[in-house]
Amino acid sequence: MGTVTTYALEGPVATVTMDDGKANALSPVMLSELHDSVDRAREAGVALVLAGRPGRFSAGFHLPTLTGGGAAAADLLLAGFELAEKLLSHPRPVVVACTGHALAMGSFLLVSGDVRIGAAGDFRIGANEVAIGLTMPRTAIELCRQRLATPYLSRAMVNAEIFDPEGAAAAGYLDRVVPADEVADEASRVAADLAGLDGPALAATKARLREDVLRSLRGAIEADDAEMRALFT
Repeated sequence: MGTVTTYALEGPVATVTMDDGKANALSPVMLSELHDSVDRAREAGVALVLAGRPGRFSAGFHLPTLTGGGAAAADLLLAGFELAEKLLSHPRPVVVACTGHALAMGSFLLVSGDVRIGAAGDFRIGANEVAIGLTMPRTAIELCRQRLATPYLSRAMVNAEIFDPEGAAAAGYLDRVVPADEVADEASRVAADLAGLDGPALAATKARLREDVLRSLRGAIEADDAEMRALFT
């Protein structure tokens, strides 16, 4: 068990739950634990469920670390973007249980899953970077380009539109919405079902399907990292 995450293995599914008792900000500690958990699931050869705590999936990057600048800020961004890359390339199924609000980098983790199940309720999902005066990172654009419906991409990236869960499903952040008290069980059920598919065929097909996406994403990550290090350090 980590300090802000838990890792629970049950049969063919590992469930990683974020819970910092607050907004599930992606701090250096949170991201380190998430990377370790995804690596652990990969080594075990199991499907992965990524979940938040009730009412909160993730509010995105830890703002005090970002606004502090320096290498710590650049490292934080790189760790978040590489976590999304790691989820997209995980050779087993990845199901995201969006348990509540998912903003900024939190929403980019949503589009990194194979199946995204959202909790119904008064929740906000989307990317608010432009609204708070930040240029959208190349990595975020590449992540969203491969999952958001074309009519929604500009609305989400340029207009900083924030959606309720049903709107997020229409846009492509989520695949479906279920009652909040069912989202964790539904994510586990879906992950277990997908884990029953032929493992080598699933891994090879996912890699083939995402080959171009992952290549573009790697280029975007490297460009963003160079830009942020020039800015912050």
